[in-house]
Amino acid sequence: MIRINLLASERRAAKAASKGLQTAQKLTVVGSLILVLAALGIGWRYWALGQMVATADRQLAEARREEQRLAEILKEVAQFEARRAQLEQRASLIDELRRGQSAPVHIVDQISRALPDMMWLTGLKQQGYDVTIEGRCLSLTSLSDFIGNLEASRYFKRPVEILSSEVVTGQGGGPETIRFSIRGSFQMSGIDQLPVATPVKGRPAAKGGPRG
Repeated sequence: MIRINLLASERRAAKAASKGLQTAQKLTVVGSLILVLAALGIGWRYWALGQMVATADRQLAEARREEQRLAEILKEVAQFEARRAQLEQRASLIDELRRGQSAPVHIVDQISRALPDMMWLTGLKQQGYDVTIEGRCLSLTSLSDFIGNLEASRYFKRPVEILSSEVVTGQGGGPETIRFSIRGSFQMSGIDQLPVATPVKGRPAAKGGPRG
């Protein structure tokens, strides 16, 4: 009679099934671990991206606040520059007005210094910085010296123009005189220039007779 050991076969089958179950469990555990690690990695990446976005938002907000602050500073600087330009313009205007107020005094002073002997003035008109002088003298030499002295004073622009000159007969047998009218442009810049030159004396007489 032949005997078959079925118990051993069942044991081997049970062991094989047990090994297969353990392998499946291990694969399940490994797969679960992989899923957990992947989820953790995705969560960490999402959190890191969120932190980067939050940092970028903060930096952007700070940059905008800094931009607004700089814009206010630039606005104040522009207002300051405009204010300074106005003050400089006013100071220049005040200085020009002061110089203009002193112009008549300097005009009279320079004319009196340039006036040669044997000459007297009968009229003085000022329009802005243009000065018209009327007077009489005994010779063309005196008139020439007077014009030369005015031009040499640096306060009158060259040339000083002769508007008219005529010989006037003296009344009652008196000497003849020359009645003249000249015009020159007074320049206040002469005040800031070199010292006034010494008036010309004995300048040669102008050629030709008196003008009518």
